[in-house]
Amino acid sequence: MTLASLNLWVIAPEILLSVVACLVLLIDLFVPADARPGVGYPLALLALLGAGLVSLMGLDSGSMTALNELVISDGVGAVLKAGTAIGAAGVLIYSRDYARARGLWRAEYLVLILFAVVGMMTMIGANHLLTLYVGLELLALCLYSMIGMQRDSVRAAEAAMKYFVLGALASGILLYGMSLLYGLTGSLSLAELASASGELAPTNLPLLTAVVLIVAGLLFKLGVVPFHMWVPDVYDGSATSTTLFLSSVPKLAAFAIMLRLLAYGLGEWASAWQDMLAIAAVLSISVGNIVAIAQTSIKRMLGYSTISHMGFLLLGFLGGTTHGYSASLSYVVIYTVITLGAFGIILLLSKPQFESDTLNDLKGLNHSRPGLAFLMLIVMFSLAGVPPTAGFFAKLLVLQAALENGFLWSVIVAVVMAVVGAFYYLRVVKLMYFDLPDKDDKVLSTAELDRGSTAVRWVLTANVLSLVLVVPWIGNLVDWLTRSLGDFGRL
Repeated sequence: MTLASLNLWVIAPEILLSVVACLVLLIDLFVPADARPGVGYPLALLALLGAGLVSLMGLDSGSMTALNELVISDGVGAVLKAGTAIGAAGVLIYSRDYARARGLWRAEYLVLILFAVVGMMTMIGANHLLTLYVGLELLALCLYSMIGMQRDSVRAAEAAMKYFVLGALASGILLYGMSLLYGLTGSLSLAELASASGELAPTNLPLLTAVVLIVAGLLFKLGVVPFHMWVPDVYDGSATSTTLFLSSVPKLAAFAIMLRLLAYGLGEWASAWQDMLAIAAVLSISVGNIVAIAQTSIKRMLGYSTISHMGFLLLGFLGGTTHGYSASLSYVVIYTVITLGAFGIILLLSKPQFESDTLNDLKGLNHSRPGLAFLMLIVMFSLAGVPPTAGFFAKLLVLQAALENGFLWSVIVAVVMAVVGAFYYLRVVKLMYFDLPDKDDKVLSTAELDRGSTAVRWVLTANVLSLVLVVPWIGNLVDWLTRSLGDFGRL
């Protein structure tokens, strides 16, 4: 075995981010305290953007494996890795002022985000069950630590402990399912799992047991009903900057793990997991939208909204077709952009002595910040799927894919629940435009609200307006994402 045969270029983004994460740690040791933020932050930001560009360079290179076929590089991997890196860069930009005001802006914060992105990229490029599991656990360990960084916050400690216990349980279930697959097929390689379909029937009881365990573990990572109990509590208990990261970028990696493991590795046994996904999708869309109506916390509301959106994401997987996977890929990319914008606005409204974490905090926002209220309006319309926003086309694509594959009952429930869900999104618009702000000490003056970084405001504006400006070219975007899937696996 030679260094050239390992084909390290395939994992160049992961190597870059790992090296920079170590450099940030060294900077924290040897650079004076007052100079650390000015060095570590731009270095991490440049590393993420660089990793995104390096990932996109492999978009047209075809499919290739590396490290003895433990990892794979292909079009969809390039797109998802680039989206993960760029999304994490957006998280850093939005979070800087908020985290600094609360004492969270330390080297550990940057390092955890960088290593979390490495974990997500490892999941995205996994061609082996062990590679996939290592990436999943690296991401999970970073998220546990990020949530618990607020050491003096009881809510943050509770959220971290709850996520850790439930996450460890889900990881154990997933690992047990993988071990059963290994016992049945004699291999941990996804390619060999896919080729073993002729040896085992979908009705084989041990195989069904393995599939049920794997699907349960994956659905927990997505936060899908009935494995959703951690989502609202963790979203609400974490610092908003951590919630931003948790709710957005990992969804790209979660889509990748579903695609690699279910669509490719277990694709020929689709009949064993399709019905489970269909039931989980319908329950998630229903529970998420109904329970969100009763929430008064923005973060809890968006937590239940996430549960609903992950249900829509699953609709694309039901048919096991290229069109369905393309629809889900488009959905998760658009949803990530929307979520970055939503929490970016919340972070911009939150100041050192003020957490913008209740719906009442948005009352009368149009009177004090009409520009920010307009951006939030676009975000809410996108989440609700109101045209002419990208969120409407994202929902349309997955509903169309599910309908074409015969899941009429799922589509009917999803459409009805989407109408129900529009209520709590439009309620936010009503609070901003038709209510007057509460007259208490918490309300910030216009001058206080305008203290946000100019760079953050420009990035946020571009982020949110892209949800509308991209609409004339939405077909080109979907076609590009579909081409990135290529002849994925056995599709």
